[in-house]
Amino acid sequence: MSFMDSLRRLLLGAPAAPGTHRGLRERSVQCQGPHGLHRMAYTEWGDPHNPKVLICVHGLTRNGRDFDYLAKAMCDEYRVVCPDVVGRGRSDWLGVKADYGFPLYVADMVTLIARLDVPTVHWVGTSMGGLIGMVLASQPHSPITRMVLNDVGPVVTAVSLRRINEYLGNAPVFPTMAAAEAYVRAVSASFGKLTDADWVHLTAFAVRPVEGGFAMIYDPGIAEVFRHTPLLADVDLWNIYNSIRCPVLAIRGAESDLLERSTLLRMAECGPKAEIVEVPDVGHPPMFLNDEQVALVRNFLLASKA
Repeated sequence: MSFMDSLRRLLLGAPAAPGTHRGLRERSVQCQGPHGLHRMAYTEWGDPHNPKVLICVHGLTRNGRDFDYLAKAMCDEYRVVCPDVVGRGRSDWLGVKADYGFPLYVADMVTLIARLDVPTVHWVGTSMGGLIGMVLASQPHSPITRMVLNDVGPVVTAVSLRRINEYLGNAPVFPTMAAAEAYVRAVSASFGKLTDADWVHLTAFAVRPVEGGFAMIYDPGIAEVFRHTPLLADVDLWNIYNSIRCPVLAIRGAESDLLERSTLLRMAECGPKAEIVEVPDVGHPPMFLNDEQVALVRNFLLASKA
């Protein structure tokens, strides 16, 4: 058993026994892009036959295993599905880097939902995952009937984009897991006051073994597309947000530089008129690694049977 497998087993315990449903299952689905097929990996929690599906989608450089704590807490009610957006985690990397973008990400999620064979889903999207959800939820006949936007909204600030640009694709090869964890802690300090076990978990699934040590598990080519995008002005997506018809909960880290408080307040007044909440002592974004943050999601999603 490899070091990474041992670490993951230590973090998550042994797989669930046959016949049980609470353990995670690693799966994948084949998707079509502009330049061919690619595989999108996902983890699935809970009863695989449960028609109530919750899809949780991560941020720009993260992966679906960020939602392990939330998925464990929600899989008594839902079949929880946590994809690795293409170019991240266990999913394929694209040969043509220009294909990384929201048209492909949204199309992949439509393919995933078709694979799950359910007519509707609930959605939790962190940062990029929230933007994917917004685009999908804004379309006629959207399968999303209830959505949590985690520290993202119709305005993405230029300040936050410049901060992301400073580290995106620039991570070195880390000689040890300790060095990798130190890096993850540094670039993700805005996640707030996490426990040592939380940082170990987030690091274990954020890196992969390579010659000479460990590297980040996302395609550095994502940075090529990101850096071709002007970072001089905020990105305005109010036309998309105002087209959303499902109930929305918007969560903001109180110290976030990506979702400003003024944007959060306006989200409660227009479009789907989101319920809003701020999480103290957290920047971008809350990570749902404690019961208080999980309760925000659980209480909102289970408030309706839609």
